[in-house]
Amino acid sequence: MHTRPDELLARVFGFAEFRPGQREIVEAVTAGRDTLAIMPTGGGKSLCFQLPALCRDGVTVVISPLIALMRDQVRSLREAGVEAGALTSGNTAEETDEVFAALDDGRLKLLYMAPERLASSATAGLLRRIGTSLIAVDEAHCVSQWGHDFRPDYLRIGELRRALDVPLAAFTATADAETREEIVARLFGGSRPETYLRGFDRPNIHLAFAAKDEPRRQILAFAAARKGQSGIVYCGTRAKTETLARALTEAGHAACHYHGGMEAEDRRLVETRFQREDGLIVVATVAFGMGIDKPDIRWVAHADLPKSIEAYYQEIGRAGRDGAPAETLTLFGADDIRLRRSQIDEGLAPPERKAADHARLNALLGLAEAISCRRQRLLAYFGEDSAPCGACDLCDAPPETFDATEPVRKALSAILRTGESFGVGHLTDILTGTLTDKVRARRHDELPTFGVGRDLGRTEWAAVFRQMMGHDLVRPDPERHGALRMTEAARPVLRGEAGVTLRRDSVRKAARTPAVRTLVAEEDAPLLSALKARRRALAEAAGVPAYVIFPDRTLIEMAERRPATLDQMAGITGVGAKKLERYGADFLAVIAGEDAAGPVHPARRSLAGQPAGALFDRLAEAEARLARGADGTHRPLSCSPAALRRIARARPRSIEELDRAGNLGPARLDRFGAAFLAVIDEA
Repeated sequence: MHTRPDELLARVFGFAEFRPGQREIVEAVTAGRDTLAIMPTGGGKSLCFQLPALCRDGVTVVISPLIALMRDQVRSLREAGVEAGALTSGNTAEETDEVFAALDDGRLKLLYMAPERLASSATAGLLRRIGTSLIAVDEAHCVSQWGHDFRPDYLRIGELRRALDVPLAAFTATADAETREEIVARLFGGSRPETYLRGFDRPNIHLAFAAKDEPRRQILAFAAARKGQSGIVYCGTRAKTETLARALTEAGHAACHYHGGMEAEDRRLVETRFQREDGLIVVATVAFGMGIDKPDIRWVAHADLPKSIEAYYQEIGRAGRDGAPAETLTLFGADDIRLRRSQIDEGLAPPERKAADHARLNALLGLAEAISCRRQRLLAYFGEDSAPCGACDLCDAPPETFDATEPVRKALSAILRTGESFGVGHLTDILTGTLTDKVRARRHDELPTFGVGRDLGRTEWAAVFRQMMGHDLVRPDPERHGALRMTEAARPVLRGEAGVTLRRDSVRKAARTPAVRTLVAEEDAPLLSALKARRRALAEAAGVPAYVIFPDRTLIEMAERRPATLDQMAGITGVGAKKLERYGADFLAVIAGEDAAGPVHPARRSLAGQPAGALFDRLAEAEARLARGADGTHRPLSCSPAALRRIARARPRSIEELDRAGNLGPARLDRFGAAFLAVIDEA
């Protein structure tokens, strides 16, 4: 280990300091200790294995689940001046040859590969030959056989670790206690890694839920308020992705659909467009999931209820990875709840797994039907305490609640008296005293509960039944075509031993759309647009996604701080040495309102952001002042920029040291020596 992580953090990645929780993880991985880190999406997981890879001898092998994710990370590392490569089925022959050449030369520090490559018997031999010193596992929850992202070849990683006898660092954004235990057992062989459970809070993401009321209109209104911003709309069915994408396009948005039934080439085209275009909306099933590494997604909407609270958290976590404000909206209704319950009940999982899946769904429904701060409830699920966040729809406008114990008891009585054999529609007819043919044929108008709920209208009863399902008081029974049956939680309510508080909402009421959050102050918005335009031009010329040049948060900081020199530009978060050299002048020109930046000699550019840079400038001023001697009548002399750079770095304190540092010779020492030493002494 040759270089301190702090130094590389600034020089290579352009960050002045670690994000909360990163330092301890980086130190553990760098020291070669087995590590399991659960960090929120956008919390900087990749840095926690990329930085140690640069500090350690040998090659770090990164097991990652998706080709697109690997290619993006390799591309970003190369832009930052780091030797990295990937061996994937998507490589061209030339790309693979280039990776092997870099490995043979000992230049490569990070090698990415998919878990499926571990099935080859030659892989372990290759990794041993190239001097693998660390295995990093991205998206480690894929090892969980009951997770929706399960990848069978992840089960081979533990065997590889034992064969190579090297430390292993595993990272994931979403893992409850059960999944964490599974990761430890399958990747670490039961030995206990150092485990870091970092805060799940993403305070820049605004949380909002709304009961469905013309869901297409609700999604279109949400997107219209954020026109021109990149977003994702998740849908429960393939057909809905196509119809909703078409509706968004007809409303004037740049939108396309994505689902697992599309041809592979069509899916790749959508992925490429989303990475490279600003303001594109992708309407997708959860097939559009892992591998999205676009940091400036400004919003995520769910047109249908997700499967679980983990899925919800992972999907909304794709917004605002750059730390700038982002927004979410999740629509849900009774049909969603019925669908999710039936999917669990009709699945092939054993009874204990079905019970666990119902519990996970209950947690999400509790979040959807919450009556106080959503973030508190979400973080509590992951074992964290927090104060009200002030950044969710319920903090923005606390809902009106009411004691719903009596209406709920009436509904439960109607369910029980009809043998738990009917759905919401028929039960509502009974409660509101509506004499339909079905009610009359079954003589349900003779029940004591007939008409006892006339104080509420049909839409209000629909909201009550939906919230009862959300509180898991009743569940649709798939064997009885969705008829509602009571759960054990409902019995104390029916007996008068427990009360129920519900939201006084109506499915007819339009969802409140959270206010759009601006990225910068109004006076900085034109400059931010100009910086984005320059970034887009550079990205198109290089054939890379825009965020590979600079992420949004770097451009936001440029727009707010308006650096005027390369030294000031070096202090912007995300501007490392390589990117400063490559792009600094371009963006300074935009900030100055010029078409092109003035030339900066490479010798000076290499000192940008360092104390030696300011000393170089003062030495250059002294040189210019004395170019024709103190009286301006002598033969012109000058020092090369490379000589000034050597002097600025060495800071000599005598004529002899100055001569050695700059190789100036007698004439230049006589002309500039005393002045240079005076400048150095003052500095």
